Amino acid sequence: MAPLKVIGAGYGRTGTSSLRLALNMLGYKTHHMISTFGDNEDHPQQFIEAFKHPDKPVNWDSLYEGFDAAVDWPTVVFLDRLLVQYPDAKFVLTIRDADSWYKSVRDTIFQVQCKFRNSPEELPKGMAKHLEMIRTVVLDGAFDDLERFHDKERIKSLYNSHNEWVKNHIPADRLLVMEIGEGWDRLCTFLDKPVPNEPFPRVNSTQEFQPLLQGNFFQNIKGLFDEQFETASPSPRATALCT
Repeated sequence: MAPLKVIGAGYGRTGTSSLRLALNMLGYKTHHMISTFGDNEDHPQQFIEAFKHPDKPVNWDSLYEGFDAAVDWPTVVFLDRLLVQYPDAKFVLTIRDADSWYKSVRDTIFQVQCKFRNSPEELPKGMAKHLEMIRTVVLDGAFDDLERFHDKERIKSLYNSHNEWVKNHIPADRLLVMEIGEGWDRLCTFLDKPVPNEPFPRVNSTQEFQPLLQGNFFQNIKGLFDEQFETASPSPRATALCT
C-alpha cells in the first residue's frame, strides 16, 4: 500500500493514537508504534538498523508495506529521510504543552522501560525486541540517553527543538500543525477529505495506561493488543501505551 501519503511529524504522547484512529476513519491504513508489537522481531529490528546505520539505504516501501500513513515513534525519528523519500506526502505535526508532554512520557513508556530493563527475560521475543527499539530509537536516540531522562528541562528542550525543526524544514503547503482537541475541520481540509459524521476520536492515554503497570504487565498488554489486532478499531486501553 506504500508509498506513504500522510506522515505524523509529532512526537509520541502528543495524541498520535487519536490521530491514527482519525486517519483510519478517513480511509487510510496507518502505521503506529503498536504496529511493531507481536512475535515478529524483524519489523522493530529494521527500524533499529535504520537508526544505527543512517547512511545505509532503507527500503521504506517494504518497511511500511500494507500502510499508506504513519504516525508516532519510530516513524517520527526518520522525518528527514521520509521527507525526501515521499515528496508528495503531507505531514501532520501534533503538539501539546511541553510540561504536560514530558509528564505523559514519564508516566507511560519510561515506566515500561524501568519495569523491564533489569528483567528482559520476562518478555517474549517480540515484546522484548519492541522495547529494545523504544530504548534504542526513542529514549537513547531522540532523547539522547535514557539515563538522563530525569533532566526535565533538557528533554523539554529536545521536544521543542524537534517541533521547530519540523516547522523550519517541511514546506508550509505540506504541513499542518494542530492540537488533537481541534477536531476534524482543519485536518479534513488539509487532506481534502469530507468531515465524518462521527466525533473526532480521543484517547485518554495516561489515565488508561496506569492500571496496565499493576500486576503482570505483559499479560495485561498482550490481552489488549490481541483484541486490537482482532478488531477493526482498537479499544482505548489498547492504544493507551503509545498515544
